[in-house]
Amino acid sequence: MTTARSQLISIEATPYYHCVSRCVRRSFLCGYDVLTQTSYEHRRGWVEKRLQHIASVFCVDVCAYAIMSNHYHVVLHINKPKAHRLSNHDVIERWLTLHRAPVLIQRFLKHEALSKAEHSACLTIIKTWRERLCSISWFMRLLNQYIASKANQEDECTGHFWEGRFKSQALLDDKALAAAMTYVDLNPIRAGIAETPETSDYTSVKARIESLEQNQATAPYLFPFAGNPRNKMPEGLPFRLSDYLELVDWTGRQISEGKHHHIHSTQYPILERLGFSTACWLKICTSIEKGLLIGTPSSIQAILPKLNRKRCVGLQIP
Repeated sequence: MTTARSQLISIEATPYYHCVSRCVRRSFLCGYDVLTQTSYEHRRGWVEKRLQHIASVFCVDVCAYAIMSNHYHVVLHINKPKAHRLSNHDVIERWLTLHRAPVLIQRFLKHEALSKAEHSACLTIIKTWRERLCSISWFMRLLNQYIASKANQEDECTGHFWEGRFKSQALLDDKALAAAMTYVDLNPIRAGIAETPETSDYTSVKARIESLEQNQATAPYLFPFAGNPRNKMPEGLPFRLSDYLELVDWTGRQISEGKHHHIHSTQYPILERLGFSTACWLKICTSIEKGLLIGTPSSIQAILPKLNRKRCVGLQIP
C-alpha cells in the first residue's frame, strides 16, 4: 500500500531527505540505448540545469545529486527559515519565475486599488506560494514534469515517463545525512561509468571539486558545508568539505576493492567524529535505499509519533 506523503516528509522530523525518481519501463532518462542505438546523454544536462534553476527559486537546498541512465538521486534540505524571511514581493517574484501570474496578483504588483476581500485573497495566495517554496513535493513535481514533457516531445510520444511518485527517505541525523550523500555521489562509480569522484559527470561531488579548483567558496546552487555543528558557523551542512571529499574517496575505493580485497581500517576524521566502524560504514553505503527512514535507532523511534506511525521499517545506523 502506498504511504501518505505526510507520513514520509515532515519538517518537524528532519529537514533532510533523500529522493529518487525512476523512469517507467524501458524509458531512458539519459545514457545509451543499445537496442535502438540511440544516445540520450544530452538529457543529463536537462536535469542538472533544471535542478539548478529550481534550487535558485525554491527554499529547498540541494545537498547532493547524481543523474544516472534511468533514474536520478537528490539529497534535499528544507530551508523553512529562509522561506519565512522572504518578503511578500520576494515570494511572488520567485514563484512567478516558474509560473504565470494570476490577474489578481498582477493588479497587486501594479499597486492598483484592491478591495479588502481582494487584498486578503492576495495574502492567502502568497501564503500558499510561500509554503510551496519550501515543499519537496512541489520541488520534485516541477523538476519531473519539465523533464517528462521535454523527453516525450523529443521521443514524439505521450504517456507516463516516470515510474510513479518519487521515493523519499527521511535522514534523521548527521550519520544518515553523510551516508546518503556519499551513496548518491558514488552512484556512477558503483555503476562502473566513472573511476573517480572527480570524473563522475553530473554529480554534486564533481561540481564541488570543480568549484574548489576555481577557488570558489562553494559550488553554485549547492548547499554549502558549514563545518562542525557544535560551533557557531554559517548555515550549511554540518561537516567540513575536506572531510567529506576524503570520505567519498575512501568509501569509493573500499567498495571497488571489496570484491577481491579486505576492507582497510583507515578512518578519516568524519568517520571518527560520527562514530562509525569501517565495516559498518561500507554496509550502510551500499544499502542506503532500503526503508523509509534512515537514522540511529533512537532517532527513528523518537520521530515515529510525529509521522503518526507506531512502527516503520527503516535503515538503522548504529
